[in-house]
Amino acid sequence: MDFTIELQDMVAMLVSMICGGIIGFEREYRSKSAGFRTIILISLGSTIFTIVSRHGVGADDRISANIITGIGFIGAGVIFKDKISVRGLTTAAVIWTSAAIGMTTGIGYHALALALTLITLAMLLLVTRIEKLIAGLQKEKLLSIKFRSGEFDQIKLLQSTLQQIGLLIERLDVGKEQDQLTAVFRVSGKKDKLIAMNETLAAMPEIVSFT
Repeated sequence: MDFTIELQDMVAMLVSMICGGIIGFEREYRSKSAGFRTIILISLGSTIFTIVSRHGVGADDRISANIITGIGFIGAGVIFKDKISVRGLTTAAVIWTSAAIGMTTGIGYHALALALTLITLAMLLLVTRIEKLIAGLQKEKLLSIKFRSGEFDQIKLLQSTLQQIGLLIERLDVGKEQDQLTAVFRVSGKKDKLIAMNETLAAMPEIVSFT
């Protein structure tokens, strides 16, 4: 039984904690579900498993390969979907990236791990500015609506209402089911206009549901 601790392994774990802490601080600052402690532990855990994989009896790459599978379960736990959008994808990607950085330190590539950490941090800090830039551009989405009755005038009223708030709308399909009219539209406009559209649709008594 070997009780010795190799210096390179201690350095690897220390670098892993530093890298995880840098990324985790950004996630904690933005109040994300996987914050400071979680990212550190993910990075450190990946490093430890990589070290075990390297030093274990009959060592091979199976332990390291299974890290990715395990991280996938953690990442899936922070993703959730509501009626409007899917949230948590960025945090899940950060978890996956932090595990990769931890594995990088585990095999001794400390400089590369630090470089990847800074690149990841830069991407996370820039993403808000990029999202604001994209929000100013024209966006397009499909809109499926079920009306309360089968009167075709409801479609014309809806098109007129959405055009008044500054959206371009194109009717793609119309159907009828149990005396209720259904229609599919292609709507395009800026992000703030599309958000206003959801509020407008929710307030219209003629509409039963929309997605």
